[in-house]
Amino acid sequence: MFIQPGELLAQINSPADLKKFSKDSLVQICDELRQFIIDNVSVYGGHFSASLGVVELTVALHYVLNTPEDQLVWDVGHQAYGHKILTGRRENFHTNRLYGGLSGFPKRKESIYDTFGVGHSSTSISAALGMAVASQYKGLEAKQHVAVIGDGSMTGGMAFEAMNHAGVSDTNLLIILNDNCMAIDPNVGALKDYLTDITTSKTYNKAKDEIWKILGKLSKFGTSAQDVISKVEGGIKSALLNQSNLFESLNLRYFGPVDGHDVNHLAEILKDLKDIPGPKILHCVTMKGKGYAPAEKGNQTTWHAPGTFDKVTGEIYKSTPSTPQAPKYQDVFGHTLVELAELDDRIMGVTPAMPSGSSMNIMMKAMPDRAFDVGIAEQHAVTFSAGLATQGLVPFCNIYSTFMQRAYDQVLHDVCLQNLPVVFCLDRAGFAGADGPTHHGAYDIAFFRCIPNLVVSAPMDEEELRNMMYSASIHNGPYSIRYPRGKGVMPEWKTPFEEIPLGQGRIVKEGEDIAILSIGHIGNYAIEACGKLTKEGINPAHYDMRFVKPLDGDLLHEIFGKFKKVVTVEDGCLMGGFGSAVIEWMMDHGYQAQVKRLGIPDEVVEHGEQIELHRACGFDPEGIAATVRSMAAVTKTT
Repeated sequence: MFIQPGELLAQINSPADLKKFSKDSLVQICDELRQFIIDNVSVYGGHFSASLGVVELTVALHYVLNTPEDQLVWDVGHQAYGHKILTGRRENFHTNRLYGGLSGFPKRKESIYDTFGVGHSSTSISAALGMAVASQYKGLEAKQHVAVIGDGSMTGGMAFEAMNHAGVSDTNLLIILNDNCMAIDPNVGALKDYLTDITTSKTYNKAKDEIWKILGKLSKFGTSAQDVISKVEGGIKSALLNQSNLFESLNLRYFGPVDGHDVNHLAEILKDLKDIPGPKILHCVTMKGKGYAPAEKGNQTTWHAPGTFDKVTGEIYKSTPSTPQAPKYQDVFGHTLVELAELDDRIMGVTPAMPSGSSMNIMMKAMPDRAFDVGIAEQHAVTFSAGLATQGLVPFCNIYSTFMQRAYDQVLHDVCLQNLPVVFCLDRAGFAGADGPTHHGAYDIAFFRCIPNLVVSAPMDEEELRNMMYSASIHNGPYSIRYPRGKGVMPEWKTPFEEIPLGQGRIVKEGEDIAILSIGHIGNYAIEACGKLTKEGINPAHYDMRFVKPLDGDLLHEIFGKFKKVVTVEDGCLMGGFGSAVIEWMMDHGYQAQVKRLGIPDEVVEHGEQIELHRACGFDPEGIAATVRSMAAVTKTT
């Protein structure tokens, strides 16, 4: 389905085309850009409300800046759809997040206008500062460097580290704080309260307007006048807010707050700021979902990425299955955690800014004093959990696999070296789907299994997830459980808790010709493959190992004592992963067998539906069956 752009937007294939229009046309361009995003996402899906909230800012930035020479860095990238559409990707925008199509995030190899690849939060200021220092070193004094960061991403420690450095750098850096009180879920913490104080202070905002009028005339009076105005401006801000300005204390010139939906005013401000030297921050107040009433008035978490919907009524399309369906793994986690917490008052819940994405919100609603959203701060989430554990509590720290990469040292140094009973529940393990390589949870098996004291496990179904969570709660040491994005396989999933002995796998299917060893949910593909192979006269055995560390030595002795051909299957990287662990065990114990490992290869795998990516990497059901056929030297019957 071709989405027709508006009259003016149809003429814009680059920022150079945008600059051909007068300022009087910018409001219409914003309206057309917003409508184009609504039209596309309603039909094809994707992230939604974040891009609507920065339409005016996006247009103003490309109108004033000399992109791509000037460096524009987006934080996370959920909000960059308008940026993509204005920078030559409008005609292909319908392929956004589809297999083989445009990435849902800025990506350097996709466009010269994407100056930095993103997907994880809080990186923009560091990246833009690095670019600014490089320009300063090269003598490119007029080059602009702009980092656009949301107030949610600003809660990440890396953003504060970068601002601390920027304040002493004297570089040409502009930080634009996109303040809408939302990340994916509502923002939390003291910074949110601080920004709210600034944006709601009537006295401050009235005086601020007068300061802006003065600053707009700086170029007429020269450098000495700028110094005077800077001192006066800083004093007024501090006095009116009855506190020192957080950003000014880091030596960042603070401007704002300003209306982030007034495109003409934004363009004027950005033009003025280009002439003010040194590191500075512009505080823009925006509304996530701006311009689309259901997103403005409804649950903004839902409208972050609603899927397809009726753009007229705002009805989000959801299929109604005729038979009972298996739940999402994240929901099994959320409900099971509450059950366990009701049985054991030591259990606590922790998540870094993903309460709805991880279903920690279930416990936050049921037991608000025992579940914590700590903001976009994975390192803090882990060490905070470690602190809870030192006092006899058992924290379940739920972090997406891809974001756990950001807290690796804390897992090692603060939890495992001290052998503390923190349970890490890694959501979105394996391929994350349309979010692509920045979000794939490909590496946790490999980077976790080398850490002393840490149990590494993965359930094949919902019952195993529940039992692993129960087993972890009584383990008295570090324990990790990984599970994928999406649904399980058991409509009737709420089974009684049973302890799974540490490191104990299980046999799923007896067989004679070859052994398939799987870890986690991907074992359900192996079941499907075994069904096909059995009909063809091939009789594979299938083992659900459940643990990568410790491996089930008794089961592996049985397997390698019986089979000379073995296939391992994992939804994780092959380098150092589950298959590698099995081969290491085989060699250490003097066995010899032909082992074929199936999993994620040592390359960047792009975005697409999970099954598309599994198929591309050869470990979908047919890929597993094909490998077994090849090893068994049996031609598929027709």
